[in-house]
Amino acid sequence: MDYRKTILDTIEGRETGNIPFVPRMDLWYASNKRNNTLPEKYKCSSLMDITRDMGVGYHSVVPNFRDLYNTRSGALQGLGIYDLKNNPYIVIPDSIDMDFNTDSNGKTSNIFRTPYGKITTETFYSKKMEMDGASLGHTTEYAVKSSKDLEAVGYIFENIRVDENYKNFREHLEYVGDDGVCVAFGMLPGSPMHHIMKELMSFEDFIYEFTDNIKGLLDLAEKIEIFYDRVLSVSLDSPAEVIFLGANYDSFLTWPDFFKKHITPYLKKYADLAHKKGKYLLTHADGENKGLIQEYLDAGIDVADSICPKPMTSLSLEEVRESFGDNITIWGGLPSICVLEDSMSDKEFDRYIKEFFEKLGGGNNIILSFADTTPPAAKFSRIELVAEMARAF
Repeated sequence: MDYRKTILDTIEGRETGNIPFVPRMDLWYASNKRNNTLPEKYKCSSLMDITRDMGVGYHSVVPNFRDLYNTRSGALQGLGIYDLKNNPYIVIPDSIDMDFNTDSNGKTSNIFRTPYGKITTETFYSKKMEMDGASLGHTTEYAVKSSKDLEAVGYIFENIRVDENYKNFREHLEYVGDDGVCVAFGMLPGSPMHHIMKELMSFEDFIYEFTDNIKGLLDLAEKIEIFYDRVLSVSLDSPAEVIFLGANYDSFLTWPDFFKKHITPYLKKYADLAHKKGKYLLTHADGENKGLIQEYLDAGIDVADSICPKPMTSLSLEEVRESFGDNITIWGGLPSICVLEDSMSDKEFDRYIKEFFEKLGGGNNIILSFADTTPPAAKFSRIELVAEMARAF
């Protein structure tokens, strides 16, 4: 199967004759490779070798967050900026006075000096996290600790330059080829205000500041939007066909009214720009989506990646598909626990997966994958069975 064409045809709503199965297996592969627990026949195989042998698509949506453009890029992760080799853009903070250091335990300490004060952050990525397959570290000290830090952080975002990185991105495109679609990574949060909530403050501090100092947060969001515009402008002019913007929503953390006011307008802004360029916008909707479905529709996004249905969330896949209709393609649909023996017995899995495929109808507007990802402890024979059933669908 030409997975690149099939994926794009699915997003466009064209008849494909097949249902693409494109499981995210990067974390599964990384963990099992490092722990020497890959299936015996794949002990010396790359992930691309495995997906080709299985006859499934190569997932290239969520990037490897350890694949930094340079050593300085590690410091920027404390600001929620992921400067990665395969991004279509490169981040250039030359105008920012900054120092960083990573110790032997995996803690990276960062200092950013601005005319409005000093900002410090810490991030953490341990050997155990690496062995478990995780690629995204933890922020252990946030940039914004009080309203006094807002102006300094705003200065940083206003003054970070962005340039194209198309050579590296084209090389990644060539590597993936027709095995999948290379989604250009824009930003992990879905909007500037979501960026403040998700990357720059603890959730508790954000709620206090959102209640007591909304003007200060809105002023900072305006400055972060300048940076977002730079990143998305370069991404939209890249050879990418699909652009990634936003991830990790939840109807409690990003409650519907917050989403409507502070995320939906930005997803719509960049979706409209993408459509003018003949491209698609994807957002990573992997959490509890009850109350948020209409926001995705109002935003005009093209792909809701990593939709995770019952029993892990309150919405069934059928409910989400009925709401989306032909307007949004789902990339996901299979809850990750279905491949875990601790969560489902073989008998329960066989019944579940049979019913799952029976309820897919014509299989339109869905790209099958495990949401959010294939867990490292997944029973491999179950992944193979899903691949077999997808081919026979």
